[in-house]
Amino acid sequence: MAGTAFGTRLAGSIRSSGTPLCMGIDPHPGMVPALFGNSTEPGHPAAIRAISDFTFSCLEAAKGRVAAIKPQAAFFEAHGPDGMRVLAELGRSAVDAGMLVIMDAKRNDIGSTNAAYAEAWIGHDAPFPSDALTVNAFLGLDTLEPLLARADAVGAGLFVLTRTSNPGAGDLQDLNVDGKPLFHRLAEQLAPLAAARCDDAGHSSLGIVAGATWPDEARALRAILPSAPFLVPGFGAQGGAAADALAGLIRDNGGWQHGLINSTRGLIFPKAAHNAGDMASWRSAIDEAITASRAALAAV
Repeated sequence: MAGTAFGTRLAGSIRSSGTPLCMGIDPHPGMVPALFGNSTEPGHPAAIRAISDFTFSCLEAAKGRVAAIKPQAAFFEAHGPDGMRVLAELGRSAVDAGMLVIMDAKRNDIGSTNAAYAEAWIGHDAPFPSDALTVNAFLGLDTLEPLLARADAVGAGLFVLTRTSNPGAGDLQDLNVDGKPLFHRLAEQLAPLAAARCDDAGHSSLGIVAGATWPDEARALRAILPSAPFLVPGFGAQGGAAADALAGLIRDNGGWQHGLINSTRGLIFPKAAHNAGDMASWRSAIDEAITASRAALAAV
């Protein structure tokens, strides 16, 4: 893995899958269909079996149809050690299948603590295998150094929270700093770090999280970060239309590049799948949801 940078592999995955679509895999308590024998009691053996069967079934549906998967660590962590074991196994299986894995764990701290986070979460040989990790820079850019060092060493990537999709994002991210919002200032400080991690085709391995619910902001961020991949949450069930989600991406030879458009509920919890009586019906509903999302993005 260390021989090929994440930015290069991301561009290749988008081309080979034919879409920038990313499947979020979040086994929400109470939302996993009864078909999988779901239990909402954290850590209960029935719940562990349910999230394992469900997430691996989602992975099977994702293979070859999306550019990446994005497991949300919190929904596994809520089940304790056994839940985290499922997450580790999911990451390993996806990597072994040639899928890109974006671990959505939003880690950050200082010094040696961050170095430990880096060892745990970044790279194919990490305990929680990944190709890229979501991180928070609120403690300062120096805290990114151990994470960047690990990512550079193993050919992995980082996505720095910059303009998130939640309604209250502006409480801090829009604060005025010398005439510009804080998220602009963060992007400006990330720009040289992203530029330093570009391949020959201009694909960086250092990216940002930029929500689909803020298309104008995404366009402004792209002007600041021309080479950075954008991880775009908020598409579909969270209210972001396809055109809004793609606002920060770049057309490249007829397709979209420089980013991933994440959909979670729209892909793994479509209405038709909720009451499916058998696995064939469930898989058909998931396949239809993926097809519809791919088509919506391709039509823009």
